[in-house]
Amino acid sequence: MADSNYPPFALGKSRFDQSTFLGRFRHFLDVTDPRTLFVSEKQLQDSIKLLNDYKNGALPDGVTNEQLWKAQKIKQAIIHPDTNEKIFMPFRMSGFVPFGTPIVVGLLLPSQTIKSIIFWQWLNQSHNAGVNYANRNASKPTPVSEFIGGYLAAVTSAVGIALGLTSIIKRADRFSPATRTAIQRFVPFPAVASASVCNVLFMRRSELSRGIEVVDKDGNSVGTSKVAAKKALIEMACTRAFLPAPIILIPTIAMQLMEKTRFLKANPRFHLPLNAIFCTFSFGLALPLAISLFPQMSSIETKDLEEDIRSQVKDKILYYNKGL
Repeated sequence: MADSNYPPFALGKSRFDQSTFLGRFRHFLDVTDPRTLFVSEKQLQDSIKLLNDYKNGALPDGVTNEQLWKAQKIKQAIIHPDTNEKIFMPFRMSGFVPFGTPIVVGLLLPSQTIKSIIFWQWLNQSHNAGVNYANRNASKPTPVSEFIGGYLAAVTSAVGIALGLTSIIKRADRFSPATRTAIQRFVPFPAVASASVCNVLFMRRSELSRGIEVVDKDGNSVGTSKVAAKKALIEMACTRAFLPAPIILIPTIAMQLMEKTRFLKANPRFHLPLNAIFCTFSFGLALPLAISLFPQMSSIETKDLEEDIRSQVKDKILYYNKGL
């Protein structure tokens, strides 16, 4: 009888129901599990070999569903599904929270100077650009120059919005200094949210002209679709617009409440550690929530695709990798 936590193994599939938000959330908790950052090269190669043995029907006796699911978790966390190459550790989805949290803490530091605003917005968008590139849909080659253009556009928009809003708030005479300071702490949210959307749209805009690979339920390629590419980018933009909300708003609101307590007034040295704790918690929650909004292997009705694809397949539903 199969363990209820580990159903019969299915290669390339999730052990959680991807048609529901809860199933996708549990799946992406696995994908973003930072423990996979500590997987050794031997563990990775053993996992890949085990999956290859399963695929070739040469699985050793005694291998359990749990071992197969864990092997697939390791491979999916480290290896890009299109290129089959290792993703650089800071840009893996499992590394997004550990490597991104210090940046979020920096973004939310109070009383920032113009230089510090520029630095933290630049660092945040640089990290986002790396994550976008590393987890892109790589079924079709894309010139690096296009990613550089997207990166520059994202950095420019983030810094411009942050500095613009900061300047407007500082000049708002009708607000008291305390109110201006409180409002200014929310500036990173619109700057990061809008820049994150710009980042992913600019860095992946070539997909709109080239299209992305569309596959059937068995993973067989049936063609390249610009319609699927547009749908993938819309889904990614929604994800990236939502992601900064809990990451930035929860710590900001929590710290404003904490600053009114006797404890923090008497122990201001705990301000940064508490801010870091709130950022880590909100980041760890927000990331799987955001990327669970849509399945990674999203579906699209065949009738909505281009004629050349519609004419050669009988499946009513096809699939594409939207990226992360």
